[in-house]
Amino acid sequence: MSLPRTATTFPPPVMEARRWLEGVSFSADKPLINVSQAAPVDPPPTGLRQAMADAALSRDDAHLYGPVLGLPMLREALAAKTTAIYGRQVQPAQVAITSGCNQAFAAAIATLCAEGDEVILPTPWYFNHKMWLDMSGVRSVPLETGAGLLPDVERAEALITPQTRAISLVTPNNPAGVEYPADLVRGFADLARRHGIALILDETYRDFDSRSGPPHDLFQDPDWARTLIHLYSFSKAYRLTGHRVGAMIASEERLAEVEKFLDTVAICPGQLGQHAALWGLENLGQWLAGERDEILSRRAAITANMPKLDAQGWKLLGLGGYFAYMSHPFATASRDLAPELVRTAGILCLPGTMFYPPEDANGARQLRIAFANLDANGISLLFDRLAALPSA
Repeated sequence: MSLPRTATTFPPPVMEARRWLEGVSFSADKPLINVSQAAPVDPPPTGLRQAMADAALSRDDAHLYGPVLGLPMLREALAAKTTAIYGRQVQPAQVAITSGCNQAFAAAIATLCAEGDEVILPTPWYFNHKMWLDMSGVRSVPLETGAGLLPDVERAEALITPQTRAISLVTPNNPAGVEYPADLVRGFADLARRHGIALILDETYRDFDSRSGPPHDLFQDPDWARTLIHLYSFSKAYRLTGHRVGAMIASEERLAEVEKFLDTVAICPGQLGQHAALWGLENLGQWLAGERDEILSRRAAITANMPKLDAQGWKLLGLGGYFAYMSHPFATASRDLAPELVRTAGILCLPGTMFYPPEDANGARQLRIAFANLDANGISLLFDRLAALPSA
């Protein structure tokens, strides 16, 4: 008897981690440090919230079904921003707005894959991508990363089979934080084109990339839409996680197929969230630059605090976006260590085992720290608590 789709994958990792808090009390002098989820907890800036309120009160159409592929004004604005960043014209007709970036990935897979097809995912992988592939009957092919947690083009090519439909990259990476060099991203695009498969490039954390200038040159290729499926999220940029506004940039032909998927699962993205994203694109450029500066200062605080842990055998494997990805020095596997840290240190983080296939031993040695909601003092306190753990 075959399994229902949802039974083919694991429980949502962030929800599983929250259950570790049940029955655990935290004192006022040692409150919980929650570094488990890559989502800002502060609300959007006042101006953006006012724009949402104004839309809710003054736009009757904001409460109705909208276009399946998103508000035309938002598609135009994102096309213009993408053009400005990457230096080559992207057309509004090549942009679709989705109910979060996860839905954009799901829609991309629906246009690419049939039962039994394969998608290559570098490990450690983003668990929601793995979950959707599982539930779609698509095999996730793990691509082990090398030095600096960077995937290798030649190793990926050895994994391509007649069933391969895409390679999926996330940069800056979730969970590892690593920013993929432009020539590496280009190498994967060239590989995908040679084999007639898609390159799915998820740039959810692009706005917090430490590098100046465009992070890659893929849009410079006049035929980029033959290979590239580009994903983006407004959630992190404008603190709109609860409003679920993401995007896909791809060929018009692919978006015609995407429209079938989106019309079936959501009909249209939430209207108020789209109006908020549009207002953000038009008004929050300087504010977003300040948000980036703050994230980069917290990234620097991670580096500055690492000496507290070096002597104990901790290692910083990846850093960027919202994430610090670390190896721990304990004999306990991370799947057991992470819930233990809640009870003994008041730290909620995710174990590396959530980002690897079960047979890969690397995850047992690793932890993901999502630091976007910790200021420099909070980061220092986090490292003090880790340093105070009993020696391995």
